[in-house]
Amino acid sequence: MRRNTDNFRLACGNLPSGAMNGLTDVPGILVGHCTLRDGDINTGVTAILPHGGNLFRRKVVAASHVINGFGKTVGLVQIDELGTIETPILLTNTLSVAACSAALIRDALARNPDIGRTTSTVNAVVGECNDGPLNDIQAMAVTEDHARSALAAAHGGPVEQGSIGAGTGMTCFGFKGGIGSASKRLEIAGEDFHLGALVLTNFGNAGDLILPDGRRPSPPDPEVKTTEKGSVIVVLATNVPLEHRQLSRVARRGGAGLARLGSFWGHGSGDITIAFSTANPVDHDEDRDIVSRRVLNESRIDLLFRAAAEATQEAVLNSMLAADRFVGRGGTLRTSLADWLDGEAGRAS
Repeated sequence: MRRNTDNFRLACGNLPSGAMNGLTDVPGILVGHCTLRDGDINTGVTAILPHGGNLFRRKVVAASHVINGFGKTVGLVQIDELGTIETPILLTNTLSVAACSAALIRDALARNPDIGRTTSTVNAVVGECNDGPLNDIQAMAVTEDHARSALAAAHGGPVEQGSIGAGTGMTCFGFKGGIGSASKRLEIAGEDFHLGALVLTNFGNAGDLILPDGRRPSPPDPEVKTTEKGSVIVVLATNVPLEHRQLSRVARRGGAGLARLGSFWGHGSGDITIAFSTANPVDHDEDRDIVSRRVLNESRIDLLFRAAAEATQEAVLNSMLAADRFVGRGGTLRTSLADWLDGEAGRAS
């Protein structure tokens, strides 16, 4: 189940939020989910589309940053070599990366029959976290059809958060984790821009979480392990015109948002950030020898750094606030951070 995070919002930082406080505040971005809940199966797929057109033909400038590399993400090597993304981004569980990658490749082939024949092959982008404690991950329940369902469900407007899509079986700081999103509104040179974050949260020791007001919630569940061996995928998007190197710098600041929450990026944690800009799309069939781009003055980039840290921090909290108490595989329980806050409010009154 999913709550309305507006009822429990823990705002982070000094920058104003976008109207929807989500990744889709960046114009053109679409987000969709496919959720699987059936007995011990608690998993799914989340799709992020930088725009609704043909991404292979009209790529977006991008970069990635590996904070801690205990992960099985697909597509980062080419992102960092060529500086573009040419498929939607899919998020899922660790053992479902292959199915999601295949779905992205088949979708690209259907749209672009010249792939691998008269033009280049395609670089699918898939991120993952291990939802094994709450999901029978060995069942490998996610199929290509589920990935296609998430893609088909992608839309603008408010982002559904909590125990949905790829976030269905995730745990964060011992509480129920999942999908979270947040955004920051920026004014640059008299123009309004946004930077948004969408996170898949499955990391953090129980008891290590630090709220913006300094409180340190700890879940009551005695079976929650304290070893930091989860993962988090952070997707940052903006319509500020940035080139690949600048996006790489912005991507690193997602880690600052995680650190503010109390994470130290443990040995067994796969902590990955993918960042892209919807400005300056790259034409796959460009025939000019020299192309010009509008890019941010580097001396103004601190504003983007702050926005990345604040939006990531708040998105993680939203992933927990939007998730209700959850019983997963074998009766494994995860309590809700929102329930903890309710209890604190009750004790204070």
